[in-house]
Amino acid sequence: MKKLLSIILALVTTVSLATGCSKIMEIKEMAENSDVDSLMSVGQDIVGDLNLERPTQDRAGNAITLPDSVGKIVSMAPSTTQVLIELGLGDKIVGIDTNSATYADKLPAGVAQFDMMAPDNEAIAALSPDLVFTSGMSSVGGTSPFQSLIDSGVCVADIPSPDSIEGICDDIQFIGACVGKAAEGLAYAKGLTVFMEGIEEYSKTIPEGEKKTVLVMMNVPSAEYPTIYTFGKGTYMNEMIEILGAENVFGDKEGWLSVSVEEAIAANPDVILMDCNWMPGAADMVKALEGWENVNAVKNGEVYQIDEDACSRPNHHIADATLEWGKCIYPDTYGNYSQSFNDIKNDVIEQVLG
Repeated sequence: MKKLLSIILALVTTVSLATGCSKIMEIKEMAENSDVDSLMSVGQDIVGDLNLERPTQDRAGNAITLPDSVGKIVSMAPSTTQVLIELGLGDKIVGIDTNSATYADKLPAGVAQFDMMAPDNEAIAALSPDLVFTSGMSSVGGTSPFQSLIDSGVCVADIPSPDSIEGICDDIQFIGACVGKAAEGLAYAKGLTVFMEGIEEYSKTIPEGEKKTVLVMMNVPSAEYPTIYTFGKGTYMNEMIEILGAENVFGDKEGWLSVSVEEAIAANPDVILMDCNWMPGAADMVKALEGWENVNAVKNGEVYQIDEDACSRPNHHIADATLEWGKCIYPDTYGNYSQSFNDIKNDVIEQVLG
């Protein structure tokens, strides 16, 4: 009960400080008097689900039975691997997907690596993992390539690709709860919620009539590959743009998209963000494309290369990506924005775990 109260207090306090709420002393008094009902009533909209029990279902709704303790972990998605490392569990990771090799320097030497699309289940089983985290990226057509591993009795927890910021928060909480870090996972998730709410509130300072349209491109089109990959509504990246007070030029479409060059030019975005680290110089390449010279973003020099890892790996680091996008889209508004996700998250963890 004491830890539960401290979590509620820490989260509500952090939100109150971020939004200038005058009820902070009242909230503290409720906590000191163990007035759980009143405290929950005040903070429920921010705190949300306070269930810190170990999960019995994965994020895809499959029944799972977690071991009493988790000593060895296999992580088959870089977003999950990053969360586990930052929860202090890097030394427990015995296997990763090849895309998680980015974090190899934070993991045990010689950690095993596997193809997330075609995993070697026998080799994974040979590592004797207590828990294997998988991703929706692996389940093409709804078929899990990890079924034989599941059938062998290994606990496999699937985390489908999230389509919202709320879903990302739920995933982070789930990971924490699975590995005995429920309070920390909750702090990370709620820290992300508070950060995003602060950004959204700050976006109201953008003057009327200065709303910008944005196109995020995940590749540079060419004669050989003329399609542009981007996204519409129903994605967490679209939420990021809207939270910043801007408008996605393809926000009227649904999901992850491929659009023609002609459609992109006709959309005439004010800002273009290049989400493709794998193409060095992508921003300059777009500026040089024939036929794009009259697009507002190109004409005004507002084409920017962004950190693909921060925005494309759905975890708490989308907070960093959102602020980076904000500084590109509205530099005068977000250039000196002082609230950071790490400050919020660390305040919550310090108050919860002391």
